[in-house]
Amino acid sequence: MPTPISSIRNLGPAMEASFARVGINNAEELRNLGCDAAYARLLQSGVRPHFIAYYVLEMGLQGRPWNDCKGEEKRRLRVRFDALKEEHCPKTLPIDAALDALGVITAPIRQD
Repeated sequence: MPTPISSIRNLGPAMEASFARVGINNAEELRNLGCDAAYARLLQSGVRPHFIAYYVLEMGLQGRPWNDCKGEEKRRLRVRFDALKEEHCPKTLPIDAALDALGVITAPIRQD
C-alpha cells in the first residue's frame, strides 16, 4: 500500500494536495522523483515559486527538520531553486500578456 506524502517529515496536507494535482500521489513517487524534479512539476503547473517550500521539501526528503537548512547548504539550495525557477516559470504573468495584447503595456513584467 502506498505511503501518503504527508508522512514525509515537514510535508502536510497542503503539499500533499499540490503534488496530487501534478500526478505525484504518494511518498514513494515523490522520493523516486527527488526534490528538483518534483518541484519542477509544481512550477510547470503554475504554482508560484517559494524558496521556503522548496527547501522544506528537500529537508523532508532527507528526513531532517525544515529549520535545519542553514548557511552554505541553504545558499547552494538557493542556486538550485533559482535555476529551477528560471527554467520552469513563465517570464510574464498571464495578465501581463493580456495587457500587452491590448497595447496597455509594451514590455512583459518579469515574475519573481
